[in-house]
Amino acid sequence: MISESMDRVPPASQALAEPRLAHAALEAVITVDRQQRIVAINPAGLSMFGLTSEQALGLDLGSLIPPRLRAAHHDHVQRFCASGEIERPMGRRGQLLGLRANGEEFALEAAIFKSDGVLPEGGHAHCTAVLRDLSEVNRMTSVIEQLNQRLRSVFERAPVAIWITERDRVVFANPACARLVGLDQPERLVGRSIFELLSPDSHAPVRSKLQDLEQADGVSVVVGALQRADGALLQVEMVVAVLPDHEHSFVQMVINDITQRSREKQNLLRSRRTLRELSANLVAAREEERRRIARELHDELGQRLTALKLEMISCQRDHPGMGVGERAQIMLDMLDETVASARRISMDLRPLMLDDLGLAEAIDWLVKEFKRRTGIEVHTRLGDCVRLLSPELSTTLYRIVQEALTNITRHAHATRVQLDLSCTADVLQLAIQDNGVGFPLGKRTRNPGSFGLLGIRERVLMLGGRLSVANASGGGARLLVHVPLVQPPATRDDDDVGHTQEPLFDESTRGSLE
Repeated sequence: MISESMDRVPPASQALAEPRLAHAALEAVITVDRQQRIVAINPAGLSMFGLTSEQALGLDLGSLIPPRLRAAHHDHVQRFCASGEIERPMGRRGQLLGLRANGEEFALEAAIFKSDGVLPEGGHAHCTAVLRDLSEVNRMTSVIEQLNQRLRSVFERAPVAIWITERDRVVFANPACARLVGLDQPERLVGRSIFELLSPDSHAPVRSKLQDLEQADGVSVVVGALQRADGALLQVEMVVAVLPDHEHSFVQMVINDITQRSREKQNLLRSRRTLRELSANLVAAREEERRRIARELHDELGQRLTALKLEMISCQRDHPGMGVGERAQIMLDMLDETVASARRISMDLRPLMLDDLGLAEAIDWLVKEFKRRTGIEVHTRLGDCVRLLSPELSTTLYRIVQEALTNITRHAHATRVQLDLSCTADVLQLAIQDNGVGFPLGKRTRNPGSFGLLGIRERVLMLGGRLSVANASGGGARLLVHVPLVQPPATRDDDDVGHTQEPLFDESTRGSLE
């Protein structure tokens, strides 16, 4: 029995074997009798031809075909019904036309089959056609083609080099890519492997990147070298992205020529290394000059002042007169103050105990003098390794501690400082933390004329180390220095490619370069 949801006429109660499926089908399903009158049509068919069920049922099938094609179509259906075939496609794709109720012609794709038993006189009583409207498909195909043309135009007009590969074979290249490679036509790149164009040193990283991208969608950057047609080698940066196809086999690469940028970067790195070496030499020369002046103040001037004091004492003893004695005492007091000043100036220039006794004693003296002048408590913890450090490293660490304490005096408003110096097998760590106000929020630039932390940073970089400065979690500021002990400073360069240098301030820093 035909479903109540199917439009039908009583004689066609057995027209469709599965009327529920026909009713639910997205394609038009039309059943006709031997006279090619419509006896059943599903909603999709009514919508396709713009008919109501009352208009469609009993209508000659030829009414749904443009007049010029009706005779040929009628003969085709008759021959099919008289043949022994059960089903047959009707015409090639897009060659069959339908006619809507409003007179509009549209392309169809159709198949016809015999849908019930054989009549006594031979043949089948009904045939069913399944129709697909190709007008929307054609429209979408046209839109897609237009979009493809626009996209291709965008790629072709792009000022940067772009090629698209399937696996490693180029399937598209724009004119900018051809110019980069040194070819006159981008078509000359199509079909070639990208590894024919890349230098051998670039093969491994590019292969690795392509394999990684095939497993996970994303965008990545790889640096390599591209060989032009004239033999010139270009340094290039390739932005690699997998295109959304089923097998992840299509890859787009945007290629930027970074030859000049790489050359300038190398020149900049060499310049920085030269400046850093010059700075290190200047620091060493300054320390040597300070050592010499401190020695002269201590040895030469100190000895002469001491000898002058002895002469004054002898003169006072030889001439005990009241007037001479009082004036001699005043001169002796002035000599004592001068000796003390010379000793203080000598120690400020460079404490002789740093050379004679080592870093631990020099830091101990520095801390005591700091506490005496400022009243700030300083607690120190120095590891045993401090006594084994080289003179150059000891001098640099002493200057870092000296500058850090000076900054605390000027800016921290602290009452307590913790200084820790420790070593592992290959790293020395210096940590200085105060309980002061810390760095002001939102200020991350150096004050004009203030070079304290900048000088510390340069000293740390000369040692091949790294510096971080931040507000401490419990309040105040914290300075942390890491210096390698197993690698000579001259073999390291914080500006080299691939080396990660910690910034002067980490994410929690809110201060300025004081």
